[in-house]
Amino acid sequence: MSEPEQGSATAAPLGVWLVRPEGEDLAACLHERLGGQVYRPWLQADVAQKAQFAAAYRQHAQWVMVAASGIAVRFLDGLPQDKHSDPAVVVLDEAGRFAVSLLAGHEGGANALAYRVAAVVGAVPVVTTATEALKSLVVGIGCRKGVPAERIEAAVRLALGDYAIGDVREVATVDLKANEPGLLDFCAQHNLPLRVFARETLAARPWVSQPSAWVKQNVGLDGVCEPCALVASPRGRLLVPKTSLDGVAVAVVQDQWMEI
Repeated sequence: MSEPEQGSATAAPLGVWLVRPEGEDLAACLHERLGGQVYRPWLQADVAQKAQFAAAYRQHAQWVMVAASGIAVRFLDGLPQDKHSDPAVVVLDEAGRFAVSLLAGHEGGANALAYRVAAVVGAVPVVTTATEALKSLVVGIGCRKGVPAERIEAAVRLALGDYAIGDVREVATVDLKANEPGLLDFCAQHNLPLRVFARETLAARPWVSQPSAWVKQNVGLDGVCEPCALVASPRGRLLVPKTSLDGVAVAVVQDQWMEI
């Protein structure tokens, strides 16, 4: 990762801002998977970081700031102008625990970027925009290799019953399916963020209503869809247990607070 040329007309869509060298490992993961330009402002010790960020702010459509949220807020002071033109900003703590959509969640794509960053480093995506907050359903999906998007959609609609895909906040799956084309296509078609869990994380919540010998042999878990949905929504309840159709297994969890 070479230091970007600030002011370049060919700047990458994504900028990754490191406040300290301690963020280098996270930056390496982000650069490998998401690309972008990495900024190391300590290399220009004679110029304050806030001033450096202000100069680079409009050069990228999206930003990941590896920093504390307080630092990000101070750096952004006075820079945002309009939600339709401001760059998206996601804040990632140096421990890689939380990817927070801070600015331009919808219009700039920060909400989607938060999920992408979270999937890369194993963080929890944090999205606070009202549209997402009011969606109560999380859908866990497990599928056979090569299943097309239309079969995944059919299985999801079957599991949702009277609910609509528009009621779904996010889709969750296991790391083995993170790059499954049909699943990615389904999520893209319905503008649904995909949350990916490591098998080790799912194994820590082993209960499933219908253990699968095939999943146990091929994935090392008793099931995928139910643990994924339950881990993604820890305060939720299992609304629809595992429902299978044509090589796709779906479970639906609903946030309990939405029932109050």
